[in-house]
Amino acid sequence: AVMKQLLRASEFDRSAYFPISAATGRGVDVLVDHLEGLMPQGPRWYPLDTVTDVEEAFWVAELVREKLLALTHDELPHSIACRVTEWDWPRVRCEILVERESQKGIVIGKKGSVLKQVGIAARAQMREGAFLELHVKVDRDWQRKAKSLDRLGY
Repeated sequence: AVMKQLLRASEFDRSAYFPISAATGRGVDVLVDHLEGLMPQGPRWYPLDTVTDVEEAFWVAELVREKLLALTHDELPHSIACRVTEWDWPRVRCEILVERESQKGIVIGKKGSVLKQVGIAARAQMREGAFLELHVKVDRDWQRKAKSLDRLGY
């Protein structure tokens, strides 16, 4: 019944239909295979084992920021930044910048609970054996200071 409705409602090319389920993921592999077949071959820009074109330190800083924003939801505005200040693998030191002292408390959480959860979530996506050290620093109005923006790579 759904397929009939799709056929009637669609004005697109009907040469191929791919019923998929977002809930279960069923059928997605068939769609991906079909799309890959339509893509032209091109030059290999990166080695096969390369996952991203950004430095690993930048990736870790963004990972920490992502996990922090996911945990704090609406409590914390997006005016936080993260940067790796020390990279001596497996030890990685990441600094979390906030603009106000009240934001620092939100980031740390009661008895360090939020910071601990951020660390656990970020480490889970890093290479095995990583020792991620997180520090929170207040840098008032860092978004308006050229020196702070430069240090963060913006």
